[in-house]
Amino acid sequence: RCRMAEGSSILEQLKSMIGTEMTVTGPEEVGRASIRYFAHAVGDMNPLYFDEEYAKKTRYGGIIAPPTLVCETMQYLVGDVDETGGPARRMKLPVGMEIRGGNDYEFFQPLRPDDVMTASWKVLDVYEKKGRTGKLYFLVYDITYTNQRKELLAINHEWLVFREPEGQ
Repeated sequence: RCRMAEGSSILEQLKSMIGTEMTVTGPEEVGRASIRYFAHAVGDMNPLYFDEEYAKKTRYGGIIAPPTLVCETMQYLVGDVDETGGPARRMKLPVGMEIRGGNDYEFFQPLRPDDVMTASWKVLDVYEKKGRTGKLYFLVYDITYTNQRKELLAINHEWLVFREPEGQ
């Protein structure tokens, strides 16, 4: 993670990130195995996710992924992981470990086994609030997911919460 720049407040540093964008494309197709594993992990045994014969007879015409796979997988993870187990190539933030404050999903079409995902992050807003234990910082961003045909799969509107580091 980034260290605080001398003489600059955390809020100023976070606000300087508004408009920042980052895009990562997965190294290969999502694949049927990933879809099947995710469905089992979340306990959703809908045959659309693993039974090709069943899925062919539906309006989808084949296997699709559970809706949240597109937003909750790291199919686009390429390269090294950092000390938290996340992608090393992510936006660096000037404060410590974040807590997911919440998110809203919008789904446009299903993720399919042959899709190669691209995830694009854009920082939309930053603000602070006073909490019981000190200042809380909120970073609001969208993650837009597309496939190899540039078709919109989903948008995850998400916010992260950070506590003011001790000694600030």
